[in-house]
Amino acid sequence: MTIAPTRFADRAAAVLLALVLFCATSPSQQSDYVFHAESDLVLVNVTVRDKSGKFVPGLKSEDFAIFEDNKSQKIVSFDVENVDAVPALDVAQAKPLPESASGESSLAASKADAAAQYASQFKDRRLIVLFFDLSAMEPDEIDRAVTSAEHYVDTQMAPADLVSIVSLGSSLLVNQDFTTDHALLKKQLDGFSTGSGQGFEEGTTGTTEGTPDTGQPFTADDTEYNIFNTDRRLEALRSVAEKLAHVQQKKSLIYFSSGMNRTGIENQSELRAAVNAAVRSNMAFYTMDMRGLQALVAGGDAQNASLRGVSAYSGQSTLNALNSNFTTQETLVTLASDTGGRAFLDSNDFSKIFKGVQQDTSTYYLLGYHSTNPARDGRYRRIVVKSNLRDVKIDYRRGYYAPADYKHSTKEDKERQLEEELASELPATDLPLYLGVAYFRLEGNKFFVPISLVVPGSQIPFVRSSDRDQATLDVIGMVLDNAHHPLNRIRDTVKLAVSTSAEVQKKNVQYDTGMSLLSGKYHLKFVVRENQTGRMGSFETDIEVPELKALPLKMSSVVLASQIQPVKVKVKTSADLNPLVHDGSEIIPNITHVFSATQHLLLYYEVYDPARPAAAESARGTDSARGEANKPSIRLLSNVAFFQGKAKAYESSLVELTELNARERKAAVFQLDVPLTSLKPGFYTCQINVIDDAGGHFLFPRLALLIRQESSTPAR
Repeated sequence: MTIAPTRFADRAAAVLLALVLFCATSPSQQSDYVFHAESDLVLVNVTVRDKSGKFVPGLKSEDFAIFEDNKSQKIVSFDVENVDAVPALDVAQAKPLPESASGESSLAASKADAAAQYASQFKDRRLIVLFFDLSAMEPDEIDRAVTSAEHYVDTQMAPADLVSIVSLGSSLLVNQDFTTDHALLKKQLDGFSTGSGQGFEEGTTGTTEGTPDTGQPFTADDTEYNIFNTDRRLEALRSVAEKLAHVQQKKSLIYFSSGMNRTGIENQSELRAAVNAAVRSNMAFYTMDMRGLQALVAGGDAQNASLRGVSAYSGQSTLNALNSNFTTQETLVTLASDTGGRAFLDSNDFSKIFKGVQQDTSTYYLLGYHSTNPARDGRYRRIVVKSNLRDVKIDYRRGYYAPADYKHSTKEDKERQLEEELASELPATDLPLYLGVAYFRLEGNKFFVPISLVVPGSQIPFVRSSDRDQATLDVIGMVLDNAHHPLNRIRDTVKLAVSTSAEVQKKNVQYDTGMSLLSGKYHLKFVVRENQTGRMGSFETDIEVPELKALPLKMSSVVLASQIQPVKVKVKTSADLNPLVHDGSEIIPNITHVFSATQHLLLYYEVYDPARPAAAESARGTDSARGEANKPSIRLLSNVAFFQGKAKAYESSLVELTELNARERKAAVFQLDVPLTSLKPGFYTCQINVIDDAGGHFLFPRLALLIRQESSTPAR
């Protein structure tokens, strides 16, 4: 049985899906046991002050009560962080952040080890991250940000302060990891130039009304660019929060920017992800608008051209400027308030934010609890902290977003999960996934590489809809060159619909695609997700497309198959031609190399630029020009033999080719059909014998395969 969607992926050949016979002995990746553990400990930083504003010390867990959505919660952890009480020693540099804040950890246990390592080092420390968003600030705004940070380092930085510097320009960089060394911090701050922020400014929306008349006849609509740019900045904040999640102490991130414009609900998913990451990491965002106190002049600034349209005369331009300023500040307020920080806006005294951070993190109680609400619905949960003391003011984070399982995740969250898994260095093993590749020369040094992904049908949950069982699979993959630069990506969603899912349980679901590559070494990684429960599986491997020019006998991969799939899609260009597709049908590679005794084994392989008899005779020093026209252009001989141990069990008849049958690719194509009824069930070594009689060269590639006994109920 075969299911075949007929559409193209990017630079890929026709995509198809086949159900092939399932076998428990399919080749697999490492099948190590994977232990998953989740700990939903909610941490709440609580500051208790009396009427005079002084911190109230000496409280215990019994003095507090925590409510989540009006339901009492049991406090399971309690700690007091007192930064001012403990004399702080100088720390040259601590490195809880990777060199690239967007990198992935290579070991699963690294976070746990890091948590234990930094528990004592960061005890009673004030952890501050100075985040410079250079991607949107103007040069004068960068100067203000750097000057205010230098003033903090020179005059306000306390001995207990551990400060890190992170910047976002063309990439996210950790300029300086946590340190108390003023000289190191000043050195990095001095390195920020006024031109660092050029290139990612907010774009136009396509309208000309109320915009400066620059004389250009066309105004571009940069709305999509603005959405991407905001997502990029929010993703950077999320990345920093996630990389510091293993440090339990409260972290404060001071975000220097010139506001952040959010387009409706387009950036809502990334905004929520950034807030959730900060809450889980016990990090508070303190946002600072480096534009300072602005005077919005009617008609626009003197440095800009006159405004188009009538809005300058109706007052609409001033209203638009006020609305734009409010919109860009609203996101800063949301980031701060939802994470327990504060937003500092419309002020030219930039030292206030540093004082605020120091006050909020000088002394506080750290309370932890496990929520009694097991639902993973992604909804906002409100937190209320009460004390049995009277006449005190309690400051704390007011709530958080619950973790969301796959069912309650948004479309954007699901897509982000795929991207994150593709970028992760750790494999996903919840969904078994197998991969096979081959290579066939197209022209010169260019090859077509077919790629096959296999998922056991028993692992795919189907849902009954109407009179059919249905399921969907998301596929994403990438190809990297030897320097780990991305060359190609594949993204597809495959829809399955069968009369009954029982017919899939004993079979594999195979997804075939391909791409053209030059000779060289590559790294492939693919991720497949079933969309009922969200389980994912990944497979990555290194491949090498050989350089055939120097080889005496140039041969492609050998593809084993037992099925041929009808194809309706016509390939438009020879550059993307899949050699496995010809005459309206496609050979389906058998990745498992497992066959039934009643099936036919199909072998497909190609030989390129075989020697010609005349050239061979000339090389041997003979001269027989007489009768040259009657000689064959080539002479290739090939057959296949099956071995069990050292004993030959079967050998097919010899096939001879005297002409190229794929002249456009200078290839001689062999397609052998071997009935397996003459072979007993068991393991075999399949040897393909290829002899270039004219050139005197030969190859004997070998492949392992299994022939199993046919079940009583034959598969279709």
